[in-house]
Amino acid sequence: MQKIKKGDNVVVLAGKDKGRTGEVVKVMPKDDKALVRGVNLVRRHQKQSAQAEGGIITKEAPIHLSNLALADPKDGKPTRVGFKIQEDGKKVRVAKRSGELIDG
Repeated sequence: MQKIKKGDNVVVLAGKDKGRTGEVVKVMPKDDKALVRGVNLVRRHQKQSAQAEGGIITKEAPIHLSNLALADPKDGKPTRVGFKIQEDGKKVRVAKRSGELIDG
């Protein structure tokens, strides 16, 4: 089970966007990276195609998972993630900071 999943709110811990928060759009476990909406924006030259306009576009670049921390559901501050097995045998993620359940 992953500590950071698609749809999670995360806080950037290091780099040019340190302190910014955003929603995880995509996780790439093989590369240990994630795409976060509105974070680590880069400008790229794009050739015109049938679908896309040409010119300089701004898009999110992947950021390493070690530079991300889950935002605590209670106060939005960065927290570490732990796991707990519930009575019904379901494994859930838990915020270490507040003890709050992260998923259902």
